[in-house]
Amino acid sequence: MSCACTPPQATTVPKMSTPPHSRSASTTPPSTPRAEAPGLSTPVLLLMAVACGLCAGSNYFNQPLLHSIATQLQVRDASAALIVTLAQVAYAAGLLLLVPLGDMLERRRLITTLMLLAALGLFTSGFAGSYALLALGTVLTGLFSVAAQVLVPLAATLAAPGRSGRAVGLVMSGLLVGILAARSVAGLLSELGGWTLVYRVAGVAMVAVALALWWVMPRSRNAGRAQGYGQVLRSLGTLALRHPRLRSRALLGGLSFASVSVLFSTMALLLAGPAHRLGDAGIGLVGLAGVAGALMANVAGRMADRGQAQVATAVSVGLLLLGWGALWLGATSLVWFVVGMLVVDLALQGVHISNQNVIYRLDPTARARINAVYMTSYFTGAASGSALGSVAWLWGGWGATCALGGSIAVLNALALAHDQRLALRAQPAAANPAAAQPAVR
Repeated sequence: MSCACTPPQATTVPKMSTPPHSRSASTTPPSTPRAEAPGLSTPVLLLMAVACGLCAGSNYFNQPLLHSIATQLQVRDASAALIVTLAQVAYAAGLLLLVPLGDMLERRRLITTLMLLAALGLFTSGFAGSYALLALGTVLTGLFSVAAQVLVPLAATLAAPGRSGRAVGLVMSGLLVGILAARSVAGLLSELGGWTLVYRVAGVAMVAVALALWWVMPRSRNAGRAQGYGQVLRSLGTLALRHPRLRSRALLGGLSFASVSVLFSTMALLLAGPAHRLGDAGIGLVGLAGVAGALMANVAGRMADRGQAQVATAVSVGLLLLGWGALWLGATSLVWFVVGMLVVDLALQGVHISNQNVIYRLDPTARARINAVYMTSYFTGAASGSALGSVAWLWGGWGATCALGGSIAVLNALALAHDQRLALRAQPAAANPAAAQPAVR
């Protein structure tokens, strides 16, 4: 339920004693964001970006390996492709059930615990001798790798006023590079030692990064009376009902990722097929084309800081439509496939970063929960797109896959038009802060 009283504010407790110049800053009123927490330097932000990339990328190792997994575990290609969907469903569940804890618990402890549990899932997959064990490891990794989505709003919370877009863009650039590098690294490691080696190496890396974060990150949690878990979960619905643009941006994110996930769940099947005949390493290297999407993350973040989030979103939605045209030509041309993949990755990141910069401004004291609502929709869209992509591939091959991805991109354009109407309607309210509604506890 909403409350007119002052909501709890995020506080950050450094691991070391506060230096004298910081004590004078402690007199700042609680409602004023702190420019930078003691101990949270640029190298720490970069480490947070690496952690986000590793967490998110752990759910994408399977994409270039689907053919190898199907062959070794003796299952159909479509069954192997369902591993992608399973990872995204587990991730969506973690977003809904675990990410809201970022507004309730001490964040450094929460992040490192989630990452260590995700490492357990990676090791389970790395020593899997059956499809069932691989599925179990995939679920564990997907569920607990949502640590990345606790890190992203934390970066926004600790950013200097007017620079949250840049901070989110930096951390999200790491996340995107992690996703794309995961495909390439997975393909290369699979060629060296089989697909299970990929998960074993990732498990070791996850443990190392988790321990590094524990060592260098400041402690951070919301001040004031702690909320119960049930209250935190109930507030998710309250936030979604209270903020129309949270709903519209969640729809935009879900449709964008659904469209791109149609590609992610089927690209290995196309590239390994008779038209291209690529191995795991080749498929992974093709995935590197999307690394340029990290550039869009920074561009979109800076545009949001300048008040141009709507422009960045519109350009990105248009790029998504164009990308599917290039991917359709990629059925017989590897060059067109690479171009199409580059364009849709740029589009996805442009929409995503713009979305996050819009929603984090709705209620700064509930960023973890707002992120949970948004990212649950985002990965529900991803899971739906992956499942529908597998069906489209079975039904009509690459042509049907591109038709599906392009159709979802058209729906995304309609969702943008709806969000634009909400943005125009919200402008008078923004000019009259006295009419603003109270934050949700």
